[in-house]
Amino acid sequence: MSAVTSTWAETLLAAAPERVGRVSAAVGLSLDVVGLDCALGDVIALGDPSTTGSESAEDSMLAEVVALSNGSARCMPLGAMSGVRPGLAARSTGGSLRVPVGAGLLGRVIDGLGRPLDGRGPLTGTTVVPLEGRSPHPLERQRVAQPLNLGVRTLDTLTTVGRGQRMGLFAGSGVGKSTLLSMIARGTDAQISVIALVGERGREVREFIEDDLGAEGLARSVVVVATSDEPALVRLRAAFVATRIAEFFREAGQDVVLMMDSLTRVAMAQREIGLSVGEPPATRGYPPSTFSLLAALLERAGTSAKGSVTGIYTVLVDGDDHNEPIADAARSILDGHVVLDRKLAVAGHFPSIDALASISRVATRVTTPEQRADATALRKVMAARRSVQDLVDVGAYVAGSNPLVDSALANQGAIDDFLQQGVDENAPSDASWASLRALVGGLGVAA
Repeated sequence: MSAVTSTWAETLLAAAPERVGRVSAAVGLSLDVVGLDCALGDVIALGDPSTTGSESAEDSMLAEVVALSNGSARCMPLGAMSGVRPGLAARSTGGSLRVPVGAGLLGRVIDGLGRPLDGRGPLTGTTVVPLEGRSPHPLERQRVAQPLNLGVRTLDTLTTVGRGQRMGLFAGSGVGKSTLLSMIARGTDAQISVIALVGERGREVREFIEDDLGAEGLARSVVVVATSDEPALVRLRAAFVATRIAEFFREAGQDVVLMMDSLTRVAMAQREIGLSVGEPPATRGYPPSTFSLLAALLERAGTSAKGSVTGIYTVLVDGDDHNEPIADAARSILDGHVVLDRKLAVAGHFPSIDALASISRVATRVTTPEQRADATALRKVMAARRSVQDLVDVGAYVAGSNPLVDSALANQGAIDDFLQQGVDENAPSDASWASLRALVGGLGVAA
């Protein structure tokens, strides 16, 4: 195309009349817009720049199209709805949400829409890409064949995580999921950490960044924050923004750990959105779109032909019911699960990991036969002790009835010392396996 033709086309485009829609209704968490030619996922700007003083879409009130019906677009706000009224002008921003990615994000804290939240000025060293991403082709994914050190002794030995695996931390409220996540953030040997805090209390965000993560951890991390008071769509988008950032680093050939706290609050945000646009409620009020969204989100983690994203997602089980809908759906998609037990937490056993109820589906592929033998030997002893716990509690167990139980009772202190770990303690993988080998040697049992 010649320069003259190009200039003429640009002039015609600039002179084309702008199509302006109007808000026709605002009910609950959603609003209806008519008069715009838009598609699902498009972002629209609300308000008249000439009267609001806004000079760009970024300065306007934004909303995203989540449903279409009979010439009307059902939208969810990406901010507070105060000031929205029937007849308010609505303009297309030209497409869907775009987010920054790149090395310039390391050490930064951003909100659920990719905007800086840490008061350190605008983002530099980044490029802007569409939020939408695609899961790696199943036949192009590298196999999970290398372990990823998390710095937590129980996880690294008894539920070993592989690079590119997706694990869930399952527990009720107040059992230590977020604290365990902070231990992993500091102790992992992954090159980059992307941390999504979705639906967290505002009070906890600064505590997590300054106390749990620390300056050293933050320097190699990207933190995405959407607190519990943010609109449902912002909380939902925060999960996808973090995933999109992790994907960028993976395609650059790096090993990334993506930590999300919590997956349940992502599902709750989708429930709010689905019910607001008229989806029928299904199991415990969750609409069908919630479960398809979980699969779409979780499948984007994992390995690719170039790098890996190891996903670690906390799952807040409702009423300590590990078979509630979100926990059950997540467990079926993930490559393993770690169960945190309230009884252990109350007893001061931290991390409160129930090692016998936790499993890694790739552990056999990333550990040696000797390591698996040691882990199996310890599990056998712990399982034997649990099977007769009631007898032990009432003093009815007779010594000599079961060698495994005898070994467990005689070495209970050593076993507890191995399973427990201080919040600020980092356990290198080699040292953890050496400790397990020494412990099993003292138990006097074989796998």
